[in-house]
Amino acid sequence: MAALDTTRATTGSFGLAGRIGAFFASAVTAVVEWNDARVTRNVLNRLTNRELEDIGLCRGDIDVVAEGRR
Repeated sequence: MAALDTTRATTGSFGLAGRIGAFFASAVTAVVEWNDARVTRNVLNRLTNRELEDIGLCRGDIDVVAEGRR
């Protein structure tokens, strides 16, 4: 699983360089979140219906859980 440190304050960056840095930081964050959702979705899809039921899910819940909406 990937980890991205998002605790750094970027409010001190001004001008074009700061905006470009913020753009790339948000792009990296989006890619990391997409990959985490993809991995979660793949792992949950490998479980049997019984195993999903044991953790309180059904096949229809996989996309919702993978995207962090639940």
